Amino acid sequence: MRVRGVLAALVASAVLSGCGGPGSAAGGTETVTVLAAASLTDVFTTLARDFEADRSGTRLRLTFGGSSALATQINQGAPADVFASAAPAPMRAVTDAGNGDGTPVTFARNQLVVAVPRGNPAGVTGLADLTRPGVKVALCAEQVPCGAAARTALDAAGVTLTPVTLEQDVRGALAKVTLGEVDAALVYRTDVRGADDVQAVEFPESSRAVNDYPIVVLTDAANRSGARAFVDHVRSERGRAVLAAAGFQSP
Repeated sequence: MRVRGVLAALVASAVLSGCGGPGSAAGGTETVTVLAAASLTDVFTTLARDFEADRSGTRLRLTFGGSSALATQINQGAPADVFASAAPAPMRAVTDAGNGDGTPVTFARNQLVVAVPRGNPAGVTGLADLTRPGVKVALCAEQVPCGAAARTALDAAGVTLTPVTLEQDVRGALAKVTLGEVDAALVYRTDVRGADDVQAVEFPESSRAVNDYPIVVLTDAANRSGARAFVDHVRSERGRAVLAAAGFQSP
């Protein structure tokens, strides 16, 4: 079972919907606390609004971050009802520790692209271009899903590069492009789709590094019924349509 404790970093990073503690009532409102991969930020925010509209009296508390960091927080006792990961490995870390209630279910897939500023000023057309002198690249750290996928794709292409930064989640890598700090970053297709000031460069090796996204109700969920209802909502016809519109692939 998980070691109990309050993680200040988790609380500080939370994106809140509603109020009160996990599963607690505040003015008749129950809360479902969801920890989810950073690449799910936009789509889960949409799904949360739909869920709250359909389930009167329920509010979603959403926290987004690197899947590996969230898995560590869960195993150290961070209070949560649902975990949605951007890859199976962080999910296995949670279930192997006995913190998943049942078998995780894959609800979506995602694929990498090269994110570049609008207009592609560096003229990037594929992974090999990222090794050109003067081209600054951001990657996710290899211990997080987007970084592991990037390593797989780069190895498949036979490309070796030295990034100028290693970020702890995919939104951090994308931000380096939007802020003009790098010329390119390897991120998920869905992250570029939701950004106005960047564009995607597709590359064939991304098909070798497709990430499955599993979701599970957590063993110590304070609001088990609400957690199961949210998982069902994500996997529902409406949930699949929202995921598809955001650019996620069906499992």
